[in-house]
Amino acid sequence: MKPFDLAQIPALEIDSVSHRYGVRVALNGVSLTVRQSSFTVLLGLNGAGKSTLFSLITRLYAIRSGQICIFGHNVANEPGAALSKLGVVFQSRALDVDISVRQNLMYHAALHGIPSKRTNELIAQVLDRVAMTDRSLDRVRNLSIGQMRRIEIARALLHQPRLLLLDEPTVGLDIKARADILDHVRRLSMIEGIGVLWATHLIDEASAGDDVVVLHKGSVLAHGGLGEVVGKSGGADLRDAFNRLTGAADQDELESTG
Repeated sequence: MKPFDLAQIPALEIDSVSHRYGVRVALNGVSLTVRQSSFTVLLGLNGAGKSTLFSLITRLYAIRSGQICIFGHNVANEPGAALSKLGVVFQSRALDVDISVRQNLMYHAALHGIPSKRTNELIAQVLDRVAMTDRSLDRVRNLSIGQMRRIEIARALLHQPRLLLLDEPTVGLDIKARADILDHVRRLSMIEGIGVLWATHLIDEASAGDDVVVLHKGSVLAHGGLGEVVGKSGGADLRDAFNRLTGAADQDELESTG
């Protein structure tokens, strides 16, 4: 591949991915793209399929239908190359609360095979990026929920990924903590060129300039810039657009089964 083509490779490309739990369809032919250096909001109600999609991207579930590529590497066929470029913050808390922030990060670095000397440098970098340097020796249980989220983001960045997935990262946070986490991740995308897929059910977490994917009952109803999604729906704003899109989809479902 020619060097000038590298910037055109999507950070994440999902093509016609479907998934079932028995007879229940969780994802139905989902296709979407996350561009490099972009902030993409995956917007859907609880049960839309967001967490299932994340489980497929990260290979917690096997991909049975469709294809997922991270920077051109097929997750199923080239898992090492694909996942090395991926950082993830899952909805459920994953830190060991009985040890320090630094110990949590050191353990994560060891899992990725990062040499100890390099680990010290990277820990300093990621804690600075999330403004938590002064809490490195604190036990995690002594942090606020918002501070724990920052540490989880720092951990996800430790191996220097180029794509960051966050599944409902602001659940349980107050308004200020939510805004702080959003601001931190947006700056990572803008300043450091990281592609971000931010899954949420909170419409106000999407902003002008974001890409938006509306996922509803396992299907993508819209995908594009926020203004484009609103404009094509005929809505006044994103909330109105979301209600129109999901309402129309639900009505079509009722008519098809009626």
